[in-house]
Amino acid sequence: MRELPELSYLLPHTKPMLMVDELVAVGPEQVHCRTRVSGLNPFFDAQRQHLPGYVGIELLAQTVAGWAGYQAWQAGRQPDIGFLLGSRRYHSEVSAFDVGTVLDLYGERILDNQGMAVFSCRIEIEGQSVATCQLNVYVPATAKLAQMVVNPHDKEQRT
Repeated sequence: MRELPELSYLLPHTKPMLMVDELVAVGPEQVHCRTRVSGLNPFFDAQRQHLPGYVGIELLAQTVAGWAGYQAWQAGRQPDIGFLLGSRRYHSEVSAFDVGTVLDLYGERILDNQGMAVFSCRIEIEGQSVATCQLNVYVPATAKLAQMVVNPHDKEQRT
C-alpha cells in the first residue's frame, strides 16, 4: 500500500487556512481525516477556548477536498481546483469544539455527475457522531475553469 501524502500537498490551502491535520484513510468513495482543535485555527475563540461548531462545515469541506486531491495524486495529476457550492442539513450536537479535542472527519461520495458531487459527511469525537451534513461540491474541467477565470483588467474579455 502506498504511503498517504501530506494534506498540504493535496489541498490548495496553506496555514492558517489549512485546518485539517492529517489524511488517515482514503478509498474510491470515502475519506477519513483528523484534526486537533487548537489556537492555530483562524476561527478559534481564544477567550472561550473553543472552535465554533459551524466551522465543522469547513473542516468537512477540506476533508472532501483531501479526497479529491488524493484521487488526482494517485492518477499522477496536480490537485484540481474545486468549489464548495453548499451544505445541506448541517446538524451539530455541540455548539463548539473544545481546545485539545481530536475530531475525526469522514466523507463519503454518494453522487457524482460531470464534476458535480454530493458527499455525506460526519464529525466524530471518540467514536461518537457529533455533526452530520451533506456537502455539494463542483470540480470544473480545466477548460471550464479557464472560461470562469476573468481578468478584470483585460478589456478584450469584457467586450
